[in-house]
Amino acid sequence: MVIVYYRLIYFLEGGYDFILKKDYLKMMREGKALSTTQLILMTVRLSIPTILAQISIIIMEYIDEAMVGSLGGNATASIGLVSSTTWLFGGICFSICIGFGVLVAQRIGAGDDAGARRMMQHGMVFSFLFSFVLSAVGIGIHSFLPVWLGGKAEVLKDASSYFLVFSIALPVRQLNSICTSFLQNSGNTKTPGILETLLCVFDVGFNYIFINVFSLGVTGAALGSAVSELVILAPMMIALLAKNEHLRIRKNEAFHYVRGEIGGALKIALPACVEQIIMSSAYITSTAIVSPLGTVSLAAHSLAITAESFCYMPGYGIAAAASTMVGQSIGAKREDLRIKLSYISTCAGMLLMGISGVVMYFLAPLVMRILTPVESIYTLGAEVLRIELFAEPLFAASIVATGVFRGAGDTLAPSAMNLISMWGVRIPLSAFLAHRMGLRGVWIAMLIELIFRGTIFLARLIYKNEKIRKNNLKTKSI
Repeated sequence: MVIVYYRLIYFLEGGYDFILKKDYLKMMREGKALSTTQLILMTVRLSIPTILAQISIIIMEYIDEAMVGSLGGNATASIGLVSSTTWLFGGICFSICIGFGVLVAQRIGAGDDAGARRMMQHGMVFSFLFSFVLSAVGIGIHSFLPVWLGGKAEVLKDASSYFLVFSIALPVRQLNSICTSFLQNSGNTKTPGILETLLCVFDVGFNYIFINVFSLGVTGAALGSAVSELVILAPMMIALLAKNEHLRIRKNEAFHYVRGEIGGALKIALPACVEQIIMSSAYITSTAIVSPLGTVSLAAHSLAITAESFCYMPGYGIAAAASTMVGQSIGAKREDLRIKLSYISTCAGMLLMGISGVVMYFLAPLVMRILTPVESIYTLGAEVLRIELFAEPLFAASIVATGVFRGAGDTLAPSAMNLISMWGVRIPLSAFLAHRMGLRGVWIAMLIELIFRGTIFLARLIYKNEKIRKNNLKTKSI
């Protein structure tokens, strides 16, 4: 099996290279001039594998939701009830990946591959231990969580079981996430993109087995995802530790703890962690606002969020590429390229998510019918989904700008901005409008908040770039 994995990774990393032959990241690190066209091509090259992987993830999530939806509205509502908490736990783990991943990108950009490998080793050990602690917390609260969230009696058992399996599998999920982060920040988005796509294929297969063959229902959906993560972990780690040009382990490099390595990463990770807590706790609060509206509203809300995720996955793919490019440009001391890349990636994200929003507007009824056979659920879900789609371009601006800021190690201000946006705009509006307009009011509040969030992130991106540009001019004049 190990030999098969080695052959697979060799094919993924070296067997072909679509779009471009030139390594523009390497040219940037070497101080060579890059035209605007070349910067656009570099953005495309790094973004496409991640975007395709994200889209495949969403397609597979659609299939997962359809599998669960065939079990009835209660099954869909039980997963929807705890989904905001799974985002919280997953987001906290992801924030750790951000802290270490950004420093890996900056060190590779500076030509310090040994330092990047050392940071990678510290990151893997720390994040794995951290995920065990979070897993234990999840296991401890799994039976209480659905009650705390205001779930109806008919969904409590399935919701509790789903969250228990998710919590147990968290360390494996964390290792996959941090390997993906390190590979992407080294400039290799292709391998994790393909492996994440394979993960989705495995997920659908195992879900079918556990849900339909073994008749485990909602619990089977959680088991399918957990087993898929485990299967894909081996090739992911081989790609990172044995095959990656910058980060593969060398025989003469034993792991040694270095004071300050973890501290530097945590300075970046902690604000990102706070941001994830802010965002996810807001989603949990939104779920608590929606839950009293009834099972139909809760299921429609959950499925509409799943459907809408197809629109913003391109934004997250470009944000990952932006973080890598900005991080390496800073390490290479190419501040001029940093500014250009931030604008190119943000505009690309807004364009793609704007297009995906238009497409989803017309496909919303069909997509919702695919996710659930219950007419009352898919009708309401399609209606509220269409409300929010008008915000997609500005939603993209906030997503990609966040990736730009993270690449620079700037995570504190974006966290504060998300705090203001979510808790100052979305939650109060949702609570106010839910009592007057039901689920439609919650999604109108989401529309307003996303427009506000995108606007303030765009304003800060422009402000920061102008400040960098003026500093560069002063340095050149001196």
